[in-house]
Amino acid sequence: MEVNVHHAKTHLSKLISAAESGEEVIIARNGAPAVKLVPVHAAAKRSRKQMWGAGIGKIWIASDFDSKETNDEIADLFENTKDFE
Repeated sequence: MEVNVHHAKTHLSKLISAAESGEEVIIARNGAPAVKLVPVHAAAKRSRKQMWGAGIGKIWIASDFDSKETNDEIADLFENTKDFE
């Protein structure tokens, strides 16, 4: 259901109950959807689900990330850099 802000102010308890029972409740301002009421437990579950896979296609690991050459280069940086003395 979609209601305007005035209706939401007047009937907030009913709207909360509707959202808790699974009904989609949208509050519109000036005819445009502004917010959605969702139960806290539903919002928490959704945010955890969104976290999984969030980096797909954005993060990559070089094929030689654990090669002897790479490890030697990193060790050399630590051992021969003045900042680490």
